[in-house]
Amino acid sequence: MTDTSVFPDPTYRDTVLAPLFDGVKAHYAGGMAAINRAHLVMLAETGILPRADAARIATALRDIDTETDLSALTYTGEHEDYFFLVEAELKARLGDLGGALHTARSRNDMDHTLFKLALRTRTDAMTGELHALAESLLTKARAEAETLIVAYTHGQPAQPTTFGHYLAAIIEVILRDAERLNAAAEGLEHCPMGAAAITTSGFPIDRHRVAELLGFDGPLLNAYGCIASVDYVTGLYSAIKLIFLHLGRLIQDLQFWSAFEVGQLYVPNSLVQISSIMPQKRNPVPIEHMRHLASATALRCDVIVGTMHNTPFTDMNDSEGEVQQAGYAAFDSGSRVLRMLAAFLPACRINTVAARRITDAACITITELADTLVRDEGLTFRHAHEIAAATARAVIDQGAPLADGYAAFAQAFEAATGQAPGLDAEGFSTAVAPETFVARRTRPGGPAPQALAEAFATYDAALATLKAQRQTRTARHAAADSALDTAFTQLLET
Repeated sequence: MTDTSVFPDPTYRDTVLAPLFDGVKAHYAGGMAAINRAHLVMLAETGILPRADAARIATALRDIDTETDLSALTYTGEHEDYFFLVEAELKARLGDLGGALHTARSRNDMDHTLFKLALRTRTDAMTGELHALAESLLTKARAEAETLIVAYTHGQPAQPTTFGHYLAAIIEVILRDAERLNAAAEGLEHCPMGAAAITTSGFPIDRHRVAELLGFDGPLLNAYGCIASVDYVTGLYSAIKLIFLHLGRLIQDLQFWSAFEVGQLYVPNSLVQISSIMPQKRNPVPIEHMRHLASATALRCDVIVGTMHNTPFTDMNDSEGEVQQAGYAAFDSGSRVLRMLAAFLPACRINTVAARRITDAACITITELADTLVRDEGLTFRHAHEIAAATARAVIDQGAPLADGYAAFAQAFEAATGQAPGLDAEGFSTAVAPETFVARRTRPGGPAPQALAEAFATYDAALATLKAQRQTRTARHAAADSALDTAFTQLLET
């Protein structure tokens, strides 16, 4: 049976090839130009191509890049994709020599190199934004190191701490997330070029030189893995997902704390929208936008990782083209969250009146009363806990603040021990003050000033290390750009 059909089928052209072509225009044309130049320099330096031939190809590449108006290009189906369009232009200008550029390479190794270059840029930007968020929260935490808040467990007032101590917990998570993102960024720093289709090449290529010219730390070693392993994708999007899953929990706290019934967090007018009908409403809707954008970012990461599930360990379109481009939306929405949160939290302040009201109403310093009875009265903690619990129940029933509950405490103490407490009213008042509660939590990780200051120093050091690692990568990329320009220009001048 004779097949008279002609590639591409119109439907395949319109639903697959044309969108892929547009994606290359939007995301990969610059990377393809860099790969072409780096590969050509290597072919000339190794003698695989005579330098005079390489110079002619270099001139044609320069002219194609200069003369091509990407925005004006539309997919016609004449060439399968943008790669073949460039190759056709080379052949139109150079004849058969135009096909020599593809010596010892494949679209397989080129594609994954392109994807790494595109992810490298986006990951660097997100890394910088995550570091900026950590830095802004560190500044805020230091400023709020002594600002008392109510800490909640299971949705109920639990113990007093400080806003600085709460933010320090968030900072620790962000720094661990930054370490995971840094590890994923390092996973982008190995170059697939030279793997060709699967097994490298019979030509004496210099994989290290191409990797160097493209700013990579070195080649990705196993050639099969260069075109089959997608852990640089799954590892990266898994790391990004965790950032926004974790930040979503912080954002949910902000929503709860700013609710009228709680009122612990005051959101300034610049970040509050009013109701179109209810004059009294102060709606901190940036919190809702951060929450849904964080969720959308995490789920976009799931899409990319999930697409790799049960795919064969080989070169495949499931990890390429449109899948790669779909993931870029996670960077876009994630960036919005990071930038908004870095501006939002420093602008907010604790409503100390509301925090004090909840502290008094919920008796959240009562644990320190029990601790004091253990230290000063020689009771076991469980015995002291029972006396403290009875005291809390009594003052809550009376609708009185705990600081006014000495009589209830003395009664509970006598009922439990058969004797009057040694702790007097002044000592009781000191024991149940939130300032005392915080000041006595001096162990590592606690909210007392010295413990918190030591923690801040640790965070400073960790953030400095992460910044230095990022700077090493960005400096290598910049140096490679310069080296590639120099080497390519030298070819042009041959």
